[in-house]
Amino acid sequence: MCSITSILGLIGRNVNYSYSPFIHNTAAEMLRLPFYYTIFNIADARQIPDALNGMRALGIAGLNVTIPYKQVVTEYVDTLSAEAQAVGAVNTIVNNNGRLSGCNTDIAGVSHPLKPYKERLHQSPAGIFGNGGAALAAVEALRRDYHPSAIRLFVRDPDKGLALAEQVHAKHPEAPIEIFKIDAYDAIRDCHLLINATPIGTKGVQTAGNSALLPQEQKLLHDGQIIFDMVYNPLRTPFVNMAAEAGAVVIPGVEMLIAQAAESFCLWTGETMPVDSIREKLLKKLTAQP
Repeated sequence: MCSITSILGLIGRNVNYSYSPFIHNTAAEMLRLPFYYTIFNIADARQIPDALNGMRALGIAGLNVTIPYKQVVTEYVDTLSAEAQAVGAVNTIVNNNGRLSGCNTDIAGVSHPLKPYKERLHQSPAGIFGNGGAALAAVEALRRDYHPSAIRLFVRDPDKGLALAEQVHAKHPEAPIEIFKIDAYDAIRDCHLLINATPIGTKGVQTAGNSALLPQEQKLLHDGQIIFDMVYNPLRTPFVNMAAEAGAVVIPGVEMLIAQAAESFCLWTGETMPVDSIREKLLKKLTAQP
């Protein structure tokens, strides 16, 4: 084993459940890199400035950022990447000799698993469930790399959907965003791609009144669709099961988890994460858990 010379970590609130330490420490060990990844739970947003000053003072090489601090940290880093500026959120910080660069690898996390289906997605309608930061990253990935004919946001609160659309249109007026209520079933059936960018289906997470993303009896999914669920725990969410039963192409959330992690890992270490091996080990770990 190589000696540890650089610390990486995750900042968020109550994030001991995260699989990021497993992913990054396994990759560092496989490549014999002197990095160790750990978790830093931060109870309150008011502690973020101190945390980032501590990152500088202690020479912490890099941090991931998760809920609820992705937007907060944008105010306290020294520079923002184009991706972080586009979505107004940071999920990766790189420490360059005390100068903190805020980046966003969630966009790559959405885009990379979709690459095999690029031709199918071009100038076809794509749908996203949700109106938060994850949905915004999905909008940006589709807008940049896949050029769908329409990006449909399926939301429970149209005002929140409109707010997200206005945020995108302020920078990209040409973005083909449409807002639909969650029960716009014909518009859902018509989408070639559907992305779940909500926490619905996550193990142990209670979403008030929303036990399932879509009603099973409506038979909204079909074999002409690509279904992408950002939720990775459990591996087979209700949405994934529904898609598999309908004969759709399924992209589980673990693919986004690994893709965004690989991008962060490269930013910190300059090395390519051994993605196939990490996927195999992570799937084994997720499958073995109760």
